[in-house]
Amino acid sequence: MNSLAESTLAVFNRTGAYLNGHFRLTSGLHSPEYLQCALVLQHPHIAEKLGAELAAQLRRLAGGAKIDIVSAPAIGGLIIGHEVARALDARFVFAERDASAHMVVRRGFEVSPGETAVVVEDVITTGGSTKEVIDVLRAKGVNVVAAGSIIDRSGGQADLGAPRAALATLNVVSYSEENCPMCKQGLPVQKPGSRPS
Repeated sequence: MNSLAESTLAVFNRTGAYLNGHFRLTSGLHSPEYLQCALVLQHPHIAEKLGAELAAQLRRLAGGAKIDIVSAPAIGGLIIGHEVARALDARFVFAERDASAHMVVRRGFEVSPGETAVVVEDVITTGGSTKEVIDVLRAKGVNVVAAGSIIDRSGGQADLGAPRAALATLNVVSYSEENCPMCKQGLPVQKPGSRPS
């Protein structure tokens, strides 16, 4: 593990954001570990520092191209996305789920064909939300050049359809509900994320 990953995980441990138990993730998978980014990002000086570190990695992935837009899925990506946008001197445009549970860009945000964007999330497990935002932007003609997250729980395996960066990459075990050993033991499941079960 590199020093950036070690320092990032140290912040999660120091702020009580690295949790152990039985959790249902936003993806629907179950895991004995949970990274509660809100506990880290509640501290503006930490959020700013993590945003600048992630922005530096995304700038490298963009190969020097000017980044016009940073986008993120709501709710988890909002704070870190805003901080990355600040560090890149770019607009911040977030996507959110509509009544049909599809990601959309609304609230008067506009993106234009030919603009260059990166998509940012707090934690990636399967990459589903990030990929949806990338697809929404590309459907509007935006050139999405990279994606990033504070934590990549997939061990680098999530396919986002764009080059990506993470401040820390972990191999965190997760299970489908049917195959979850904690469920089989009868341990109560917690849902600490932003979306209701």
